[in-house]
Amino acid sequence: MLREGWKSWGQVCLLVVILYLFLVSIGLMGTAFKLFGKGLANQLLEATANPLVGLFAGILATTLVQSSSTTTSIAVGMVAAGSLTVQGAVPIVMGANIGTSVTNTLVSMGHITRREEFKRALAGATVHDFFNLIAVLILLPLEIAFGYLQSLSTLVADAFVGIGGLKFSSPLKLATEPVITFLADLLGQSPWPILIVSLMVMYLSLKYLVDLARGLVVQRAERVLHKYMFGTPLVTMLFGVILTLLVQSSSITTSLVIPLVGAGILTLEQIFPYTLGANIGTTVTAMLAALATGNVAAITIAFSHLFFNLTGILIIYPIRFIRSVPIRLARGLADLTSRSRGLAVVYVVVVFYVIPGLVIFLGR
Repeated sequence: MLREGWKSWGQVCLLVVILYLFLVSIGLMGTAFKLFGKGLANQLLEATANPLVGLFAGILATTLVQSSSTTTSIAVGMVAAGSLTVQGAVPIVMGANIGTSVTNTLVSMGHITRREEFKRALAGATVHDFFNLIAVLILLPLEIAFGYLQSLSTLVADAFVGIGGLKFSSPLKLATEPVITFLADLLGQSPWPILIVSLMVMYLSLKYLVDLARGLVVQRAERVLHKYMFGTPLVTMLFGVILTLLVQSSSITTSLVIPLVGAGILTLEQIFPYTLGANIGTTVTAMLAALATGNVAAITIAFSHLFFNLTGILIIYPIRFIRSVPIRLARGLADLTSRSRGLAVVYVVVVFYVIPGLVIFLGR
């Protein structure tokens, strides 16, 4: 009995270490993408008079910096400085929501050598993609025609001018940032070596994370996980909101559940409301940045991000038929790519890089 107890504690400690390495790999990957494209991301957002170009600029900028919070914060700063209008910034915010889902899709690629595991993981990642795409397809035409988000956000923003911003440090960022900085410095702040090392660490950590999590959860934590964290949709959504508030990154929040979906511990239906909660939680960073500026236009943009996510959830999630669409699309894509796994790479490159790049190039 004692020996079994020590073995379990050893597994838990090993799981914590591997989870930490997994989080470091995500942060390191983000550092590499920022080195590749932060300057380009700023340039992409500078000329966005066309709403469609603004949407795809938001997608591409977010995929380059691996953070919707960064993209929306840049947009907030540009609006506060007067170099971008509120009307031009709203589509960028929508695009940022789509672009942020690239991280968990890349994480699912770590399962690519194991067919069934990869199929589940990719479906878990892309349900976030498809929800955001459907929300944009519904709300962008409404915004162009009626200025719905701009009007609602302006109305609410007026009440928050002069309140001031707050600074909140993510505990996960505090824990992982020193190691990420050390590794980036060790690799010479060069994006390609950092990206390669991050992908290697991610692949290895995912390999062992899935096996350890499956064993430990099945043995001890399955009841807690299913009953309390991923029980009812409302609780699951709230869990996604709170966790994203704490870590200040929806990319990390959603990426954390991909190994659990890949391992078959959680289902696609269970994590769907969790990803929606992450969408709401990620709006806080830009909101704090906007409140700090005291600029009503900047605060309007921050609230438009929040209202975009809330409206999308209220339109899509309560109606079973509409709610099932992103789930069916995610499963369909996963079925297709599990038979020819190279298509998953094609999907990421085309949807997140090629199409946005072409639209921006042709629209200018």
